[in-house]
Amino acid sequence: MAKSDVKDPAPKAASEKRTISKADVSVAEKLVELYRLQHIDSQVDRIKVQRGELPLEVQDLEDEVAGLQTRLNKLQEELAEVEGQVTDRQNMIKEAKAQIKKYEGQQAKVRNNREYDSLTKEIEFQNLEIQLAEKRIKEAKVSIDAKRAVVEESRSKLEERKKDLDVKKKELDDIVAETEKEEKELQKQSDAASKHIEERLLSAYHRIRGNTRNGLAVVPVERGSCGGCFNSIPPQRQLDISSHKKIIVCEHCGRVLVDDYVVGRVKGA
Repeated sequence: MAKSDVKDPAPKAASEKRTISKADVSVAEKLVELYRLQHIDSQVDRIKVQRGELPLEVQDLEDEVAGLQTRLNKLQEELAEVEGQVTDRQNMIKEAKAQIKKYEGQQAKVRNNREYDSLTKEIEFQNLEIQLAEKRIKEAKVSIDAKRAVVEESRSKLEERKKDLDVKKKELDDIVAETEKEEKELQKQSDAASKHIEERLLSAYHRIRGNTRNGLAVVPVERGSCGGCFNSIPPQRQLDISSHKKIIVCEHCGRVLVDDYVVGRVKGA
């Protein structure tokens, strides 16, 4: 009898791997991943605390410098406008004096009193214009002196704030330079850890973190108390936490609670 050319198919179990979804992971593993993410994010928070209020101080100084610069520009524009008015009136005085000289020359050639009186009135009018212009110039010069004093004061304050800003920026840049590499690596680890957590838990984690002052969303049970708010946890609830059958949150602060096993899995890794 001839042998069959058909070969037995290989078992599927040997060639295929079962895909496990995030939802299929055990509660214990979910807690480990959550606490791992918290441990990484807390290190990022520590770096940000090292910077303290410097970023806010830099931002405040930048806003103040921008405001002072705007005010200085406006003052300089006002000063230039008043100085321009003085120049215009000085030119007007020159023109008025030229007119007076012309009218006086014409008076020597008039034929009758009527022409003479008309020229005399023109001369008087130009003299009044000169007096008014000189008065306005005097007032403007007082205003110019006052505005120059304010401009100088504003410029001095602006330069002082710019120096303060440079100092604060250097302080911030130095701290950022020291921690930038570490922070980027930790952020990369945080992003990687987040991918192992199902969306529902991850959203809850970020919501709790946003509602706490210290950024702790997942905390260990320490000496029978919540590691976040330090309120006592009943013995039965502590047993529920250590059983890893479901995710337990603190009744007082809403943080996710983990036991020593979870902490050891993360910190001992």
